[in-house]
Amino acid sequence: MSYRVAVRALCEFTAKEGDLDLRFTPSPTAQEGITGHHTVVSRRAAGYIAELPLSGEYPGLLVAGRADGYDPEQNLLEEIKTHRGDISRIPQNHRLLHWAQAKVYGWLLCSAQELTEINLAVVYFNVITQQESVFHEEHSAADLKAFFDLLCSRFVAWAEQETAHRSARDQSLEKLRFPYPDFRRGQRQLAENVYRAARDGYSLMAQATTGIGKTLGTLFPQLKSFPEQKLDRLFFLTAKTPGRKLGLDALEVLRSQEPAMPLRVLEHVARSKACEYPDRSCHGDSCPLAQGFFDRLPAARQAAVELNWLDQSAVRQVALAHQICPYYLSQELCRWSDVVVCDYNYYFDMNALLYGLTQLNGWRVTLLVDEAHNLIERGRSMYTAELVQEDLHALSRIVPGRVKGALERVSRHWEQLHRDQIMPYQVYPAVADLFVVALQKCVSAITDHLTDQPTGNHTLLLEFYLQAMLFCRLAEAYGPHSLFDITRDEESSLCTTSILCLRNVVPAPFLAQRFNAAHSTTLFSATLSPANYYADLLGLPEGTQWIDVESPFAAEQLEVLSVSNLSTRYLHRQSSLQPIAQLMADQFQRRPGNYLAFFSSYAYLQQAMDQFARDYPHIPVWAQSRSMNEVERSYFLSRFHLASQGIGFAVLGGAFGEGIDLPGDRLIGAFIATLGLPQINPINEEIRNRMEAMFGNGYDYTYLYPGLQKVVQAAGRVIRTTEDQGVVYLLDDRYNQRAVRELLPRWWQPEVHRLSKPAVRPMHTENKKL
Repeated sequence: MSYRVAVRALCEFTAKEGDLDLRFTPSPTAQEGITGHHTVVSRRAAGYIAELPLSGEYPGLLVAGRADGYDPEQNLLEEIKTHRGDISRIPQNHRLLHWAQAKVYGWLLCSAQELTEINLAVVYFNVITQQESVFHEEHSAADLKAFFDLLCSRFVAWAEQETAHRSARDQSLEKLRFPYPDFRRGQRQLAENVYRAARDGYSLMAQATTGIGKTLGTLFPQLKSFPEQKLDRLFFLTAKTPGRKLGLDALEVLRSQEPAMPLRVLEHVARSKACEYPDRSCHGDSCPLAQGFFDRLPAARQAAVELNWLDQSAVRQVALAHQICPYYLSQELCRWSDVVVCDYNYYFDMNALLYGLTQLNGWRVTLLVDEAHNLIERGRSMYTAELVQEDLHALSRIVPGRVKGALERVSRHWEQLHRDQIMPYQVYPAVADLFVVALQKCVSAITDHLTDQPTGNHTLLLEFYLQAMLFCRLAEAYGPHSLFDITRDEESSLCTTSILCLRNVVPAPFLAQRFNAAHSTTLFSATLSPANYYADLLGLPEGTQWIDVESPFAAEQLEVLSVSNLSTRYLHRQSSLQPIAQLMADQFQRRPGNYLAFFSSYAYLQQAMDQFARDYPHIPVWAQSRSMNEVERSYFLSRFHLASQGIGFAVLGGAFGEGIDLPGDRLIGAFIATLGLPQINPINEEIRNRMEAMFGNGYDYTYLYPGLQKVVQAAGRVIRTTEDQGVVYLLDDRYNQRAVRELLPRWWQPEVHRLSKPAVRPMHTENKKL
């Protein structure tokens, strides 16, 4: 088999040396790079050849590319690189890579023109000063051929290994069997639809209740489609750590078949979770695992791919055995893994690693988006930028003079917006152009400062710089999908300050290109209804199909009781406490065991638990608290065991409302004392207005659908297997309204329940909106 590779890709894979160095130094923009190349070329003598196409062969490999420039008179081939700031700050490993490219082009030219020697130059062009720094070397054709052959031999050895791996992988996937004798009820329906989507190259939304085996029911057919569709990668994208674990568990079951499947699976985690030295900077002078990183990377990479199973622990072990950084080894392995299990942001974020690699390499990828109902809010946060005026004030006291003037201009425009604002929260019809121009100039000033002084800068400066760049970038893409709003911070320690926000409310324009780049996408969750709500907000491709998978559970397994004479609206919460406590105690007395009680806020939760503890002190209770860490969350869940009894109090939509698995008697019931509707506040009301303008369904898109999604997710904690039996209380009279009932799972059969002593009269005078 013959391979083809670009000169740059050949060198980047085979010729990188030295330290990992991620010290922040501003680099030229793409446009500055193009302009800089043109400037250098324009200065050359007549006869100079720019963008010279060159190619050459090595046994089994074709190498091709375009040399930046060649002067036949001087027999001089140039590699042109643009930069900012002091040239001495260009890392040595970057320089070595630049010379490697020059040498490869040098050999290709010698071979094409039968030259015995050639002059090479690496030209560094400063985009700020417009000055060139030129470094020369003379090389014989024989030396350049030896260098070229060395790089090519390394590449071909790896390419042949990867080709053999892919062939073995696809042969194995053709023989892949479902790991159990039978599918669960509904699971076959799910698997068949996922396979058809992958085979025919369209997107699918699959609503399937928890307990059906969604993860295995989506992974199995996706992998089966690989050989026929010639797919390169599968990205299993999750919102939270539990989803990542479920994905890995299912993959482990699939790949453990005999003979063992040569499927290369990578768990890619956040840098903060993988870093061994969080107090060190990412460069060789600070971190020992950055020192000599590229020298040791080839051996570590080889050791890793031979393992195939590359969860976080395995990647860490390989990295430490070769004394390199686990996170950046994992980032490298994203290029060579068949399945990558990771967070949403690695594909959907503005600077997403996996999306960038897909575009760069032209991969055919397929996506599995786990618990996809979370992608709306996560997508919004990815494309939102916020600037805090207090940060600007604090920064102005510490920045150097060359930046201070630019900051003061930003501050003046900000103060003008602040003075003109009438309301504490206000949405503007367009982004403030003069403010954005001042901010862009400020970003340029900070860029110039960091170019000259890349080290020793205050964290506040770097954080403001990154957020300001994001704000400017999003301002360029501003449209109906976003709001420009200003919130006055009346409680600020500095008189009255404000917060400027470019708030994304419809991530569709940004996410659509991500979906379009994939061969197929399957989004699955227990709550993907109604379909048009998710399709509209996520920007799913035309032709996306939606299925509601048959539930494996029978209605008899779950008793659903909706209370008809109780209100948990804000005005009625105080009077709702005692009847809720009594209802919970009565249910506990009828069937002692473990229950979860969900409330709309921490304040309501605390009031309800205090009431319950006073009235029924003999029943154990425990509660979710604000900002629980991972250990505290684990302790909360550990209270739900087979021998325990009691009620855990939690906030709807929080850490315990989805993504936790408490099968059997670990959890036998839930009380949901809220509809989960987002708080009515100025921001949500503006989102409602925008949803109404764009989709004609503002209230439901802003309040009803997100609220009921959280309710169904929370109730889904109760029935986890076909053997479970449980009860769910829907504690609010609004659950009996038709619009709400239509959004509840089809397999539920809610019964109306009346409190023996009505505590709060339903508000019949309210309008149709909840």
